[in-house]
Amino acid sequence: AALLDEQLQAWRERPLGPCPYVYLDAHYEKVRQAGQVSDAAVLKAIGVNSEGKREILGVSVSLSEHEVHWRTFLSDLVSRGLTGVLLITSDAHAGLTAARKAVFGGVPWQRCQFHLQQNAQAYVPRIGMRRQVASDIRSVFHAPNLTEADRLLAQLVDRYSDSAPKLAAWAEENLPEGLTVFRFPSNHWRRIRTANSVERLNKEIRRRSRVATLFPNEASCLRLVTAVVMEISEEWQTNRIYLRI
Repeated sequence: AALLDEQLQAWRERPLGPCPYVYLDAHYEKVRQAGQVSDAAVLKAIGVNSEGKREILGVSVSLSEHEVHWRTFLSDLVSRGLTGVLLITSDAHAGLTAARKAVFGGVPWQRCQFHLQQNAQAYVPRIGMRRQVASDIRSVFHAPNLTEADRLLAQLVDRYSDSAPKLAAWAEENLPEGLTVFRFPSNHWRRIRTANSVERLNKEIRRRSRVATLFPNEASCLRLVTAVVMEISEEWQTNRIYLRI
């Protein structure tokens, strides 16, 4: 285990380089801490490098997704050489948002459109409206350009201002955060509009960690997660180009 830990730590601390696009997300694993079972946050960063290939930039296990943990994680990526970031795609978790602004304050942010569509359902007053609301939001996100997206968003807000005022207010404030993608090349939109690539990574980690059920400590959790993501990242590097930069 000690030899394995050295290898995994060396991978986590390896030098990084330019990555125009970065995706951030976290999921939770059951870990025993101080005699009690707690949910530990597994923080992850995926990058699309200058060759257009994906790689997992880093992984960390923390007590929570509080800002201090995300900030430490993101600062470590920078200290290892991460540069050239043009866009960060993630959800709007408060701790992540604060840390992202502190470490990558000048970098544009794309709020994950998938998570936005999920979040919107909490403001739909009737179940019967959900399908139409989802369709209207997709129309905004799939617009051919930003001008049309803005027009469709204004139309959406007006349409629901009476029948679903809370939804209309939420959409007007939050949906523009999912439109940053329109500032980038159109052939990149499909790949950078959501953090789904991290979601798929989460599923693969959970598939492996399900066998353990409960980790005896944070170190054991980090050991398994690192081994899984290192294998996946190396596989990505041998695969075809993910995005033509």
